[in-house]
Amino acid sequence: MTPADIITGRQIVAARALVSLSQDQLAQAAGIGIGVLRRMEASGINTPSDDPETCRVTAIRRALDRAGALLVPEDGIAGAGVRLKFNRLDTKQINRWESEGGAPAEDDIA
Repeated sequence: MTPADIITGRQIVAARALVSLSQDQLAQAAGIGIGVLRRMEASGINTPSDDPETCRVTAIRRALDRAGALLVPEDGIAGAGVRLKFNRLDTKQINRWESEGGAPAEDDIA
């Protein structure tokens, strides 16, 4: 197991805050129960990817990644952390793209 295989409850909380996701939103995006997420966040214990919770950890990682959070593993210099996957300019552009064109509708193409 490497440091990249570990995610902490505090990282999950920080990542959610950074990308503005509530516990409900992250749980839904990851396909896990809200109680499971709350326990993982509150545990404060490192959760390695090779434990029985592997699929939950992977689901949380993927959901946070899709939301724009990058989980940074501990290395020889600094501890584990979280950062935005995109810089401010990228984020501004993505937000503009997402708000263009109004609400999505069904295509008329058959």
